[in-house]
Amino acid sequence: EKEWSEIQKTRSEELVALAETIKILNDDDALELFKKTLPSAAAASLMQVRSGSAHARADALVALKAAARHQHLPARPEIDLIALALSGKKIGFGKVIKMIDDMVSNLKQEQLDDAVKKEYCEKQLDMAEDKKKELEITLSDSETAIEELEGDIATVTEEIAALKKGIKALDKSVAEATEQRKEENAEYKELKQSDSAAKEILLFAKNRLNKFYAPKLYKAPPKVEEQPAFVQIARHTQHRDAPPPPPETFGPYTKKSEGAMGVTQMIDLLVKDLDKELTEAEVMEEDAQKEYEGLMAEAATKRVDDTKSMSDKEASKAAMEEALENEQDTKASTGKELMSTVTYIKNLHAECDWLMKYFDARAEARAGEIDALGKAKAVLSGADFSLLQTKKRPGTSFLRRK
Repeated sequence: EKEWSEIQKTRSEELVALAETIKILNDDDALELFKKTLPSAAAASLMQVRSGSAHARADALVALKAAARHQHLPARPEIDLIALALSGKKIGFGKVIKMIDDMVSNLKQEQLDDAVKKEYCEKQLDMAEDKKKELEITLSDSETAIEELEGDIATVTEEIAALKKGIKALDKSVAEATEQRKEENAEYKELKQSDSAAKEILLFAKNRLNKFYAPKLYKAPPKVEEQPAFVQIARHTQHRDAPPPPPETFGPYTKKSEGAMGVTQMIDLLVKDLDKELTEAEVMEEDAQKEYEGLMAEAATKRVDDTKSMSDKEASKAAMEEALENEQDTKASTGKELMSTVTYIKNLHAECDWLMKYFDARAEARAGEIDALGKAKAVLSGADFSLLQTKKRPGTSFLRRK
């Protein structure tokens, strides 16, 4: 900015100097002096040629001043070079016009480049924004899927734990029921053995009473054949004397049949109670055994079903864990791609925002520069044509007279 201000100040001073010089040369006293010291035709021609050339350069500089650097356009060293060329008076108008034409061509190319860049920026930003939205949706879907999978895995994990606990409790109840059944069966067998032994003793006692009181009801025990060894041993036993006769009594002994009948009836009642108890115990044993077998069958079926369900749930859990891992990978890759896209959009904005914001202003400023350069060219082209006409005018050219 400081350098440009210096250039503008120098230009202004130069234009003032040229204007003052032209004013000095066109002063009436100066013209009278030139008429006296120089041939009239040559002096007039020189004044016209020099005055026309100076005016042309001054007008061209004024036109170039209108093409001064715009705040939205880069510095134009070409304009500075053209201004210096006009100020130096050593370069002809033809070369200056060529420089102006090149400058206009460059400005038009800059405008075309800006238009292409603007189209590129708009297209890339639209594509990047669309991609960003898609990635954000994908990332959101992944987060939702991960949340659902984590919830499902937690649920199935609890279900598996419950099944394991249930199977363990079932096995424990089966073991307890089996142990209880063994104890009940042992009690039944012991009761049956005890009652059978008691019944046998009671019947034996009754039979013994019948042998004495009711011989007709007496049942003799099965005969047991004597072993030869016992016979041989008996042969070697010593013969003992016959027992002495029984003592004399007051009369013959009378059997107590009535008392025996009461005892026999009591024995029958006891045997009946034992039979009843054994029958009830047998029925209870059968019922308990059936109930146990049914319980074991149900437990076995339930254990098979629970084991299969647990196996299925473990397989489902493994599949969900795999899906969760894949979804987490998808989320991570999507997140990285989204960050990359956001960075790309940020870079695009850094690259394009200024151009897109000031595109119209730059185009307008550039059009102003082209217009100013065109005016400068027109001024120079008109001055050059006038100079040539002056040179060709017979009898008035300073060069021809010289």
